Amino acid sequence: MTWLYSSVLVACVGKDDAEVARRAAAIGREVDELKANGLAGSPAEVVDKIGRYEAIGASRIYLQCLDLADLDHLELISSQVQSQLS
Repeated sequence: MTWLYSSVLVACVGKDDAEVARRAAAIGREVDELKANGLAGSPAEVVDKIGRYEAIGASRIYLQCLDLADLDHLELISSQVQSQLS
């Protein structure tokens, strides 16, 4: 039997700290809590954290975007996070 390890994490990505804080506030969350329990920070920070999950055996990560009206957030994740993982 092959095991597949996956994780679902809230994503809160920004080009700078102010953008991350704005996005966290929009979903009613704190940046520090999201950094500890989700994927929050700059694209590079998020890619690094995803790499840590991979290093411990995760083969699939689901990014939960809670503010679906923030299309710029989705574009940032697509262009600067996902593109580094492919």
